[in-house]
Amino acid sequence: MFKRILAVLLCLSLVFALAGCSFSKHPGSVDADSDIEITSEEPKVEPKKSYINPLTGLDDLNEDNINTRPVAIMVNNITQAQAVQTGLNYADIIYETEVEGGVTRLMAVFKDLKSAKQIGSVRSARYPYVDLALGHNAVYVHCGQDPTYCAPHLKDIDDMSVDTNSTGAKRIKNGLASEHTLYVFGNELWPAIASKFKTTTTSNTPWQNFAAEDETVALAGGAADKVEIPFPILKTVFNFDAQTGLYTRYSKGSAMKDYVTGENIKVKNVFVLMTSITDYPDGKHRRVDLTGGSGYYVTNGTYTRIKWSKGAASAPIKITDENGANIKISAGKSWVCIANTSTCKPVFESSAPTQTAQTTSNQ
Repeated sequence: MFKRILAVLLCLSLVFALAGCSFSKHPGSVDADSDIEITSEEPKVEPKKSYINPLTGLDDLNEDNINTRPVAIMVNNITQAQAVQTGLNYADIIYETEVEGGVTRLMAVFKDLKSAKQIGSVRSARYPYVDLALGHNAVYVHCGQDPTYCAPHLKDIDDMSVDTNSTGAKRIKNGLASEHTLYVFGNELWPAIASKFKTTTTSNTPWQNFAAEDETVALAGGAADKVEIPFPILKTVFNFDAQTGLYTRYSKGSAMKDYVTGENIKVKNVFVLMTSITDYPDGKHRRVDLTGGSGYYVTNGTYTRIKWSKGAASAPIKITDENGANIKISAGKSWVCIANTSTCKPVFESSAPTQTAQTTSNQ
């Protein structure tokens, strides 16, 4: 009798042991007698936070760059060099105005320089761009400078002139003369800047009165599916793409593409700021009046007349309507053309077949 009881107890122990084993499977396994999958709890991954970029109004700024100063880089824009431009799509604001002989030069402003792998080709400094960079409290990067008018002004800004042997800069053959082959590289240039200048800022005031990112700004001045700014040597042209809501930059009838990535150059906003542009006493270099004046703002296939002002070298550009009241600016990247009132008449066209092209006055 005792042996039978012992045998039963042993059998029961074995059954319970096997039952216990059925629950010791690896996470993710399925019990043979059950449809329930046994899983372990996955660790929670916190979503990466983004912040508003004060230069664009877009909620896309990495936390590491909230309090970093912008960097402003001079970019070659002569006709033949346009085909080898790169990095402009990573800039938050691009300024364009005249230098010698009516040729224009660009200054690309980056809140997050490290986002741009390659930028250029880099050219020399000119006086008005120093003031434009100062308006953003930016570190100013260029290759050389006008020795007579610009060089003395560089003492007023954190200035970095780069060349072949500079950290973060390199000459790359692109089929043009050597003077048009210098490029900088964001990840390499930023440490060099940080080793030389203070790169933090406590001010993140928005550059303009930006609308919410999901808000469509419509302007009452008229249609602007195509915008032409006829600078003396070469027109700057933008065509509106209704699908993307952006303006593609054109030159000589062709969409401008990034030399490295092949992407079209696009922006959300186009500003045309009219002012007086005259020669310095040498009859060569150009003096651009940045006090203020009238102009035009273009976004979402529409435009309106504006007033603009800057004044002090360290002041940012302020945009208002014609009566001096704030206007909403679309969140996004901007191209700012500063053109001569006496020689440049911007043109705004509609793609609608029932409307004719509109040529603006300079009032």
